[in-house]
Amino acid sequence: MLQLMLLRHAKSSWTDAGLADAARPLTGRGKAAARAMGREIAARGLKPDLVLCSPARRARDTWKIAAAQLKSSPRVLVEDAIYDFGNGGRVLSAISAGAGPAKSVLVVGHNPSLERLAARLSVSGDARLRARIERKYPTASLAVIHFTADDWGKIADQGGELRHFIRPKDLVDES
Repeated sequence: MLQLMLLRHAKSSWTDAGLADAARPLTGRGKAAARAMGREIAARGLKPDLVLCSPARRARDTWKIAAAQLKSSPRVLVEDAIYDFGNGGRVLSAISAGAGPAKSVLVVGHNPSLERLAARLSVSGDARLRARIERKYPTASLAVIHFTADDWGKIADQGGELRHFIRPKDLVDES
């Protein structure tokens, strides 16, 4: 069984109009949400073997803050293909190519790619949560999808079961 976790980066700042998109930092609210999501990942016992992270500062900072809440440190690969804003195909290709023997992979990326990929891969599971993903995938939200496939290259063909869709506003304390 394979587990894929799709974490959208936390809220980023748009205050410096001259800053390149990939260089945008997190806001205070984003940092708090990343911390809260890290605590939630730990509380639910979600343990990625591998993290594939966008090179964008907001994605790397989201993971750094969330990871500080975990007891173990998974291997992290910064992958250019995760810096994607399309239909999720590039992200899926990066997972297939880079996940190797990992059974649990966490991707830290961007919308609309993660939203579209989560919706595409979640062929079963709680219908209410699946509909919520299709309506909106807020910053710092996490989808957890399980697959019966034993090869990352086969997950798109078989689809998976959405086990969780956690948004920062679902968490009691974001501080």
